[in-house]
Parts: sequence; C-alpha cells; structure tokens
Amino acid sequence: MSTTFVIVVGTTDISLIPGITVAGASPELTHYTPAADVEYLLTGKPRSISAIPVTPEGIPTPALVTRALTYDVAKLVAFAGGRVKPKVPYIDLGGEPGGDFRRGPALSIEAVERILDSGKILGRELARLGEVFIGESIPGGTTTAMAILVALGYDAWGKTSSAGPHNPKDLKISVVREALARAGKIDGPIEALAEVGDPVHVGVAAIALGVLEGGGSPVLAGGTQMVAAAAIIKALGGDIGRITIATTGWIADDKSADFFGLAKEVGVANIVVTRVRFSDSRFSGIRAYDAGYVKEGVGMGGALYIAQRKNLPIIQLIDKEYEKLIGNNN
Repeated sequence: MSTTFVIVVGTTDISLIPGITVAGASPELTHYTPAADVEYLLTGKPRSISAIPVTPEGIPTPALVTRALTYDVAKLVAFAGGRVKPKVPYIDLGGEPGGDFRRGPALSIEAVERILDSGKILGRELARLGEVFIGESIPGGTTTAMAILVALGYDAWGKTSSAGPHNPKDLKISVVREALARAGKIDGPIEALAEVGDPVHVGVAAIALGVLEGGGSPVLAGGTQMVAAAAIIKALGGDIGRITIATTGWIADDKSADFFGLAKEVGVANIVVTRVRFSDSRFSGIRAYDAGYVKEGVGMGGALYIAQRKNLPIIQLIDKEYEKLIGNNN
C-alpha cells in the first residue's frame, strides 16, 4: 500500500504572545516557522528564512526527523492560511491567517467553510492513493487546541502539551478564558472554529473527513493538537473509530499535559505511541528531545511510526540528516 504524508501549515496570531510557544527563536519568527518547516522538509533547505526553525535554545525543528525518516514517502503541503506562504508547491485550502481570538474571531465563517470544503475534496482524492498520514505545523497550536476542545464541550483546561520542557499552562488558560469570554455563547462547531480556532486544525480535520468519506482510515500524526482535530471530526459527523493518532513517547509521558485523558474524553481509541529515545545521537540538539524539548510537530510521531514499521535505523538516519543540515548552513 502506498503512503501519502500531508503536512497542513498555517499561522495563528496567538503565537505572537510572548512566552506562549518556543516553536521559533522569537515570537515574530513563529510566523515563518510553518513555511520554513515544509520548505526544508521538501528541499533540504529553508527558503523563507536563512536557517531551519529552532527553539530559543537552538533545538532544531521536528521537520528534521520527519525528513530523515520519510525520504521514500510521498509528501504534500496543504496551506490552510498563514502570514507567510511556503516557497514550495502547495495545495491552497482557501483559508486565512488565524487572528488573536482574544480581540475578535480567529477566522471568518466563510474561511472555515472554504477550508472544510477544500480539505474534504483533497482527502477524498488522497484516499484513492492508499494510506494517508496528516501532520501539522502551527506555532501556538497547543493553545488554540485547548480553546477548540473547551469550545466543543471538553474539559481540556491545562491539558494540552507544549513544545518546551516548561508548559506555560497558566498563560494558555488565561488566554483561552479571555477568548471564550469575548466570544460569549457559541452555537455549534463551525462557530466554535471561527471564534477560537485556527486554520490548521480546521484543515487537518477537513482532510481527514475527506479520507473517511473516500473509504480510508487516516492517521493523524501529532499529539494533543490531533486530539483537537479528532474532536472537530467527531463534531462534524466523522467516524473517529476509523482514525488513528500516531504520537511520540514524549507526548505520552508529558506530565504537564494529559494526552490519554483527552483522547479518552473525545473517544479516540486507536493510538500508536512511538517510543524512541534520542540519547544515542551524536548531536546535543537531537539529544535535547529527550529532555522535553519539541516533543512533536511536522508529523514526527507519524514519521517515527513509519520508520518503526520498516525497521529503519532511526538514530543513524536522523544524525545523517543533521550532518547534511550543518553542512548546508556552513
């Protein structure tokens, strides 16, 4: 069976809130992270910025891991809406950048509906090709995931993960509370996504819904953000019994979040946890993943799942890719 890996990218202005995400060297650079992630994933070099996205501590993007482990897997970029468009070919889902939902709706109703329509069409066609993995890149996405889950009726307060070892849960909770207070009464899932969502969660759910409609069983490659996507799929009538979430051991073991509790509440039963330690890597930036940095993103959990199924030498491949990256940057 052939495998297609789709990475859905976009931005939310929530990532500009100081301290809310480390998915970029600074808040301003977070708007470049999704584009640079997929540019590097497909070409080996970022094009929108001069170097691959890193945390403020210099820990490299999980796109490095996904690229290292999916050379022989077909990859597509779906642009859901963002401040910076990728400088590689992409499928445009017709969305718009996500706004700061403390100040007003994150998205227009029309944008949500366009993303859903386009994503479903794409997903149905991808289902004809075989197995479909769906990943994401959106800094600030664990905060919007919390907002989406709460708006859809789940107890997600403080339960979503973080890209850093110190989860700023109090900040995230205060941001989401402010957004929900501003939004007031929310009527239905479409309005919930418009008020407190972001384009990427809508895009992931839409493509998965299309795969389901096409007879496939999509794999959501990610952590607590994919639980939020599953909640959207469920709210829009999709069969989440046919959905698998493939995530990393760092997400599963994250004591600052509750991946399994959220998954159970939403009703996701099919979960694959890829338990790989990076302590044997020759590079400190890779070994840092074991200390709680990054944890997920750009489909890393799915890429590790694919690599494990193929019995690939995971650490050797990642180190080899990192060596190439260092050479390119020099």
